[in-house]
Amino acid sequence: MENRKHENYRELIWMLAKTDFKLRYHGSFLGYIWVLLKPLCIFAVLNFVFSAMFGAGGTYSLELLVGLMLFFFFSEGTTAGMGSLLSKAQLVTKIYVPRWTIIVASTINATMIFLMNLVVIALFFAIKGFMPSIGSILIFFIFSIFMYILILSFSLITAPLYVKFRDLAMIWEVLLMILMYASPIIYPLSIIPAKYHIIFLLNPLAFIVHFTKQALIHNQFVISTHYVLVFFAIVISVFALGIYSYRKLIPKVAENI
Repeated sequence: MENRKHENYRELIWMLAKTDFKLRYHGSFLGYIWVLLKPLCIFAVLNFVFSAMFGAGGTYSLELLVGLMLFFFFSEGTTAGMGSLLSKAQLVTKIYVPRWTIIVASTINATMIFLMNLVVIALFFAIKGFMPSIGSILIFFIFSIFMYILILSFSLITAPLYVKFRDLAMIWEVLLMILMYASPIIYPLSIIPAKYHIIFLLNPLAFIVHFTKQALIHNQFVISTHYVLVFFAIVISVFALGIYSYRKLIPKVAENI
């Protein structure tokens, strides 16, 4: 009985995620091509502007592309997760479905977009004649999983809050811009004085972006144990906070919509 319930939840989440993905690009002339076109256009502009400044060793364009794709995954996932309950108001108020399935479905939708964007990374690496090692690719997917955990945790906290406090969307938009420039996406961490690295890497987004680039592009896997333990502690704490906040806030969601 319990297994059947879990299977029904998985089917519901997958159905909601697919529906969101189809509706997002329904009626658009370019359709799903926008999934690839938007990050490519931003990458092209930033690469043109900053490649001369940070292009040492000829790997800057690869580092920028990887960093941008990870940031877009985080940005897309957290924004969609925040608005998930409000965008599905009819499901929340008129039909009983576990609220968490709606939130998870929205983050799965963002993950589908991220997986499609990986095609761009693979093609670009092929054009550059750059082949990451199996270990590098494995590290990339491990860090992508951690990124998803952060996205889901954030969504569990903010989705119930956003139903009542609509200003959260504008606040988060500003914070995302700050996070982008506070993470080594456009620039390498090496331009920051070493004594400040520990502060920068307290930002889990910066940690994931920096060490993913180090592994995937420079084939470097050595990470200070201290950094790793702090990163794990932050991720686990944020996830625990997400579950706790969700349980506290979700009972009043329907009446706040």
